[in-house]
Amino acid sequence: MKFDTIIIGGGLAGLSAGLRLREKGQEVAIISSGENALHFSSGSFGVLNEGAAVPEGHPYTKLNLSKYLGEVIPFFGKHGVELHGDPMKNGWRLTPTGSLKEARFFMEETDILDKDEKIGEKALIVNFLGFMDFNTSFIADGLEKMGTAVRLEALRLSSMDRLRENPSEMRSVNIARVMDSSWSEIVAEIKKLLKDEDVIILPQVFGLKDTAVIKSIRDSFDVKVMFVGTMPPSVPGIRTQMQLKKAFESAGGTILMGDSVVSAKIDGGKVVSLKTKNLGDHDLFADTFILATGGYFSKGIAATPEKVFEPLFGLDVLFSEGRSSWYDPDFYSPQAFMDFGVATDGSFKALKDGEPICNLYAIGSVLGGSGALKLGCGAGVAILSALAVADSI
Repeated sequence: MKFDTIIIGGGLAGLSAGLRLREKGQEVAIISSGENALHFSSGSFGVLNEGAAVPEGHPYTKLNLSKYLGEVIPFFGKHGVELHGDPMKNGWRLTPTGSLKEARFFMEETDILDKDEKIGEKALIVNFLGFMDFNTSFIADGLEKMGTAVRLEALRLSSMDRLRENPSEMRSVNIARVMDSSWSEIVAEIKKLLKDEDVIILPQVFGLKDTAVIKSIRDSFDVKVMFVGTMPPSVPGIRTQMQLKKAFESAGGTILMGDSVVSAKIDGGKVVSLKTKNLGDHDLFADTFILATGGYFSKGIAATPEKVFEPLFGLDVLFSEGRSSWYDPDFYSPQAFMDFGVATDGSFKALKDGEPICNLYAIGSVLGGSGALKLGCGAGVAILSALAVADSI
């Protein structure tokens, strides 16, 4: 099979690049092994943390960041993912630990807060009996430190009794499949619980397939309703992946789900073809290839006790010699291994033996030298590098 561009990786970076290329009329295939970091999202996309700067030598330094930042919200909006926020300024969101975290773009159900904002005088935090992935005590402690009085309640819903019989079923995505059809029942029960609180806090387990549910719940109350992230899997993250995948296929893109690359042919400084696990002896050919395989979690980069390496193409990887230099024993200190990843030239072309492979680009968390950007801001690395590389192609 022959395509204009083949993208290896179906996460946020791969799907963003694929959609951008389809907009330009390219024939594009995405090879996706399955779960990715979007499944761990808590409702926002970070770009740069407060006070952080783009590392010297990173391909980001050659981008027109203001241009691409200004395109993020409309780009995702036309593909069915509603984001909000100020493209040039960070806001803050309430996290599952009860603290505030900065980000640039926020998913539909996530409220944007000021850093020192008090969310209300009194808050009612509502969980569902048996759901352990929404730690209401953490959130309550955080809010009380900000000066908000908190009351905790747990609902027992008849629609969730079957899930409760098997604790492994009491996960956010399984609950979300019930919630989208039971939201009116939940609203009625919360109204019975509500006293004089001016804020209601609920777990982000609504709107897996229909975000109108989120608005309906908010419109049902005269007080503010906030949705706060849960432990993974993430409902807004999975919804985002589902919508982007749907948009890519609707635009005529080809996606090979549940497949993975097993070998690549490189000749004359360029990638010629790929073989995948599912296609066996059938080669995939393209003019251009994009590596969007992610970081350690998705095995885009891997490690032995002696080295860090890129497993598909044997690309050059930025990492320091000596395992003891990879990390700081102080857990809260900057960790060197976050900077490790594929080496590229200034246009995101991947390097092998010190030379760029002319038709292979690396985007997203697989990129080396992105430590300051990846930590809490991996989505920004993914989106901006994806759009820039797609435009370059």
